[in-house]
Amino acid sequence: MATHEDAASQHGADAPVPRRPRRRARRVWAVVGGGLGAVVVVAVVAFVVWALSAYQADASTWQAVRADERISVATDGDLVVMTPSGESDGTGLVFFAGARVDPDAYAATFTDVVAAGSSVVIVRPPLNLAILETRAFDDFTAEVPGVERWTVGGHSMGGVRACGYAQDPEVTALILLASYCSEDVSGRSDLAVLTVSGSEDALATADKIEAAADLLPRDAEFVRIDGASHAQFGAYGPQDGDGVPTISNERARELISQTLVEFLSSVNS
Repeated sequence: MATHEDAASQHGADAPVPRRPRRRARRVWAVVGGGLGAVVVVAVVAFVVWALSAYQADASTWQAVRADERISVATDGDLVVMTPSGESDGTGLVFFAGARVDPDAYAATFTDVVAAGSSVVIVRPPLNLAILETRAFDDFTAEVPGVERWTVGGHSMGGVRACGYAQDPEVTALILLASYCSEDVSGRSDLAVLTVSGSEDALATADKIEAAADLLPRDAEFVRIDGASHAQFGAYGPQDGDGVPTISNERARELISQTLVEFLSSVNS
């Protein structure tokens, strides 16, 4: 009768342990890992496609801006640079577009501001999302070297990012259009702040703006445009999740422009 010792002698005392289960486990994990990797790739691609599918500027409004003889408009990569055709007053504004909004859409908002003497640099951030913007403030101001006093601003998510640049000592004023800060700039007592909202805005609501008011200097100026919606701070059509405006785009733009011109005139005088 064969014994355990006989079996050991037949197969060798040091015979390797079969590894089929371990190899099978590796194959399983490889399949799982490959599946998860594919899901991540699909998610990343979907996110990029979503981010790059920006709300486009209204074509007729954009053409009207470019035809306005009071100003000059040039596009330099992802920047829209607007300068007065007449004499500059030595002031400028760096403005960050809202999430997934074509920067050209804001040119009409600032036509009267530029005609009054200020230069405006409108920024398209990476993937059309201002929270991803990491460039230095000087990268934008270099577009208009003759400017002596700079304001920073933005619409919606662009305004949130602008608050970070408001810490730059070169910045003397901050403009928030349908937006609010997520970081504290209240310590800058020398920073003039204007926040403009719309009464029909269902995205940057009055409650959200009020909740973040303590992050601004105590003398910040708050202006509400009655009847205006979130999307009316630019010219790019209706926006998902927004409220319904009760005034025309032209009237909203007129009131917003008037508010901006008056504020910049007061802080730069």
